Amino acid sequence: MRLNKFLARSGVCSRRNADILIQSGRVAINGIPVQKLGTVVDETKDQVSVDGKKISLQEKLTYLLLNKPKGYISTVRDNFNRPTVLNLLGREQKVFPVGRLDQDTEGVLLLTNDGELTFRLTHPKFEIEKTYQVIVLGEMDQKILDSFKDGIKLEEDTIAKGEGNILKSGKEESIFELTLKEGKKREIKRMCQQVGLEVTHLVRTKFAHLTAKGLKTGQWRYLTEKEISQLKKLAGLT
Repeated sequence: MRLNKFLARSGVCSRRNADILIQSGRVAINGIPVQKLGTVVDETKDQVSVDGKKISLQEKLTYLLLNKPKGYISTVRDNFNRPTVLNLLGREQKVFPVGRLDQDTEGVLLLTNDGELTFRLTHPKFEIEKTYQVIVLGEMDQKILDSFKDGIKLEEDTIAKGEGNILKSGKEESIFELTLKEGKKREIKRMCQQVGLEVTHLVRTKFAHLTAKGLKTGQWRYLTEKEISQLKKLAGLT
């Protein structure tokens, strides 16, 4: 088994972050640090450690859905001691976020220790849809929505695309929905900035087929077996 996959299945982090751990020299096999990506580990014989702590494969996979409030960082730990989404779950939950929501963004956030599923759900290849409700200062019209659908050029010359519909349009404030298939950093805010709109409120209302229905802000629940199966199907794991 590849080392990054082993770390992901052990609940340490996603496969993508596992590669970063390996390259930084923090991972060892049988006491010997390794930094080469693609390293293979024998899970039945080899002892893997991260920062000197022994790692073993997770026997139980956990899948949670959180209705994230503002003010929380979507990460396992923060160097500046800001509150993270894990503070809302309780100590017994050893999971990590699937993708990220900005500190001031609310809504649906999936958390799991299933590293393989996390890798696939956040990879652009699988085009997992995420829907947001956006409130902006200024008037939103169909012309702007059409430009979002065609693609907005961001600062680093990448193209951001999304499809949506207008819920309310006014000269001072507008509300619209936008569905994305990728997850670039601060993507919606940057798209709006490029067309002269300032985002004042942002909520993710849907991740794939999952919504926060029935959950108050800050509350969470376990996914049902049906929901897990649907996610795996979308990610090509069935």
